[in-house]
Amino acid sequence: MGMDSRIEIKVTNPKKVDNVVHPVGQGHATSASSPPQPSASSPPTDGRGRQQQQALEEGLRHSRGRGRQGRGLIDYMPFKNWVPWLIPGFVIANVVVFLISMFINNCPKNSSSCVGRFLGRFSFQPMKENPLLGPSADTLEKMGALDVIKVVHKHQAWRLISCIWLHAGVFHILANMLSLLFIGIRLEQEFGFVRIGLLYLFAGFGGSLMSALFIQAGISVGASGALFGLLGSMLSELITNWTIYANKLAALLTLIFIVVINLAVGLLPHVDNFAHIGGFISGFLLGFVFLIRPQFGYISKKHIPTGYIVTSNKPKHKPYQYILWLVSMILLVLGFTFGLILLFRGVNLNDQCSWCHYMSCVPTKLWSCKSQQAYCESIEYQNQLNLTCISNGKSSIYNLSGESTSQVQQLCTKLCSR
Repeated sequence: MGMDSRIEIKVTNPKKVDNVVHPVGQGHATSASSPPQPSASSPPTDGRGRQQQQALEEGLRHSRGRGRQGRGLIDYMPFKNWVPWLIPGFVIANVVVFLISMFINNCPKNSSSCVGRFLGRFSFQPMKENPLLGPSADTLEKMGALDVIKVVHKHQAWRLISCIWLHAGVFHILANMLSLLFIGIRLEQEFGFVRIGLLYLFAGFGGSLMSALFIQAGISVGASGALFGLLGSMLSELITNWTIYANKLAALLTLIFIVVINLAVGLLPHVDNFAHIGGFISGFLLGFVFLIRPQFGYISKKHIPTGYIVTSNKPKHKPYQYILWLVSMILLVLGFTFGLILLFRGVNLNDQCSWCHYMSCVPTKLWSCKSQQAYCESIEYQNQLNLTCISNGKSSIYNLSGESTSQVQQLCTKLCSR
């Protein structure tokens, strides 16, 4: 879907009422049986006019080459090619926030088994606690991770947005930012920073909302909901602008394959697939709202060079595009509204749906989908014996100075079996 130049030429097989482009000459008309030729009054051939004229003549030659020598039928669509800056800005913002979270985390202050201690306060939590090479759950919670208890009971709804700027570790942020660059830059080039920026934020919000309605234990962070929103918008953009694409079926099947593979990865444990699904659905509906394109015939009337006449009277959009826009807008407003109402009432949708938890994790012999993960680690630090208990993504530190080894083991077993 990317564009390599400022002007994009689309050649299709129009119907009889589609654009017929005639170069206007002085004192004569172009017959239907002869190919149009520019006359003395043709548009100037310098600058943009020359580029447009060459594009039109190219389209006419292509049309004649396909057996339509008597018609010069083309569709001409000069979509603007935007310079992407917002998506790279989002990537930089995510990296900066991650560095800030690592600075605040300051692992050496709380643990003697940090990974990469040479990094100082930027070193990572122990691999047992965070295998993604990142900060502790407590730090992420302080930074604005999605914690349903705080969203519902302390009215911290801002966490539904702040969590999409946080990442659990180096591997997490690396995967998400590479995907964001790969997908987001192409979309911003085609549709501009305003539409793609709004789509990213709303899709991220939709992913967080669905995650909060189904996963209410522990915390959740990451931009994957917003990323799946961009994927969903690509699919709806292909559908709503169906007539302007060549190789439609191949593009559709390829995109569906990519989406299915990514959603399948979310069935693994410790992956918040509800955020993926919520972001994808939100982005899919938002694509019908933000990424709608005008018809070629409408655009051609505005951008045809001087001296050419386009015999087309098409409306700006097709009827089905208006229908999809309206239905999607209604579904988005209703979905976000009822979702927030259910969330602030403390509703857990897993109680209403006995099988929905399988959409986020499918248990097998190789792994378990139990959300409660706990371990205890006793550390002697600064001449004090501390017991760190990690349970449900949260860590607690207990000072055990003066306690015997057996008492420490008993306390560890008791705390981590809760």
